[in-house]
Amino acid sequence: MLEYTDAPGDRTTEHEHPDSVMVTLSSFRRRLHAGDAYRDVDLPTGLARWLPAQRHSGENIGDTASHALFVELKDGGPARPDEARLGPE
Repeated sequence: MLEYTDAPGDRTTEHEHPDSVMVTLSSFRRRLHAGDAYRDVDLPTGLARWLPAQRHSGENIGDTASHALFVELKDGGPARPDEARLGPE
């Protein structure tokens, strides 16, 4: 289990997640980067979403703090994160 929080304007370094379930504890807006691709996401409070394994960096592009829980699956996932996937759909 991973609890994630950040403030508007904060950025993360590139990192990996195994297959996981994300639950948002606040609503927030993020820009997710993978290589040259990026995707902006607006996430409401209380969203539960499956996320396939992925490698990315992110930044809080909104005006509210991000707060989410990730339940990361340690067994049975892909051997390598899918770089073609970027964040929640």
